[in-house]
Amino acid sequence: MTNPCKPNGDAAVHYFCLELPMSRMHHFRFQTGRVRLGGIAALLIMALGLGMAWWLFSQPPRVERRPAPPTPPPLVDIIEVERGPAAPRIEGYGRVIAERDTALASRVGGRLVEYTDNAEPGRVVEAGETLARLDDRDYQLALRIAQAELAQAEAGLATERGEQLRAQSEYQSFGRDLPAERRALVLREPQLKSAQADLARAQVALEQARLDLERTELTAPYRGMIQERLVGSGSEVSANTELLRLVDVAAFWVRVSLPGEMLTWIAGDDGDPRGTDVTLTSRGWPAGSTRSGQILSVLPALEENGLQAQVLVRVEDPLALAQQAPALRLGDLVQVSIAATPREGLFVLPAHALRPGDEVWRLDAEDRLERVRVDIVHRGEDRVLIASGLEPADRVVVSGLGQPRSGMALRAQDTAQRDASGSTDTGETSS
Repeated sequence: MTNPCKPNGDAAVHYFCLELPMSRMHHFRFQTGRVRLGGIAALLIMALGLGMAWWLFSQPPRVERRPAPPTPPPLVDIIEVERGPAAPRIEGYGRVIAERDTALASRVGGRLVEYTDNAEPGRVVEAGETLARLDDRDYQLALRIAQAELAQAEAGLATERGEQLRAQSEYQSFGRDLPAERRALVLREPQLKSAQADLARAQVALEQARLDLERTELTAPYRGMIQERLVGSGSEVSANTELLRLVDVAAFWVRVSLPGEMLTWIAGDDGDPRGTDVTLTSRGWPAGSTRSGQILSVLPALEENGLQAQVLVRVEDPLALAQQAPALRLGDLVQVSIAATPREGLFVLPAHALRPGDEVWRLDAEDRLERVRVDIVHRGEDRVLIASGLEPADRVVVSGLGQPRSGMALRAQDTAQRDASGSTDTGETSS
């Protein structure tokens, strides 16, 4: 065998070669063969991997189709209705007006000397209290003249009585009876009647002079509050000139406008609403403050603007002079709540449970939607009163449904359970 370590031919390079045994030479050749086979195997594996990757990427994705899970019925809120006595909340607005508003006028003429200290706007005066004074000197003189004329009339009557006694004595001494007419003249009966009339006239004149003198002082006819002075001190006034305005503080009225159909709810068994309790509130009062009143009457005329019925409510001690309460002021706009008379056999539902067309949704025994028409006796902002169309223990749907259909399956949840949990997902969009 040729030695591989020896150069072949005439090569100029000399190799340094280590002489090896023959067995070692065979082992070297085997290792070289293994390296060549391993490289080929790696190339094959790489080619196989690239082919599989190309195949995977070239195949379209396959999605396994599974049947969709069944959609549960929508969850709705329901309430169970019961038949019983019910009445609407009757509320309205009213304007405060005076029960008695008086213009105090002078009964006699003269110069207005002064107003008293209490005759100031906003002051409360008692009945009979003096409010203003006129110059009374002329009336004092008139009183003295009337007194003198009365004394003169009394003297004239006394003189005539003496003359009558003298005439009667002469007639008796005459000894003859005269006809009635002549006898009256002889006995001076006409003169006596004239003297008596003069006395009565003088008495009346004296009484008139006293009244005129008293009327130079203007007094309060009742307990009230001074609203305003109409004439200044020092003014010359004539009879019937208005000097002050006084309003009675015992009670005010509230003129309330209500829909006409509400009158049937505030009438008692006899059909008379008078005496029905009323609660009043105002935005200007402290929170929670109220006043009480009673219906006085129903006015015969309707309100001009809205053609609503007008009710008068009487409120005692409106200025709260004898109690701790907010005061009513003339012209105030107050909210009025009237106690209505309950009626038997009615169903009460929240207003949002009523559907268009006076319909109500309820669940049948199989929890399916049923649409029923009801007879409504009152429509309020927050609730409605129903006379017929429902039965006791009916389950009425109070939540909304996006596309309601008769017979659709629903899941019911009582509103009490919903309120306890705080919120409920109805599964539908409210209409």
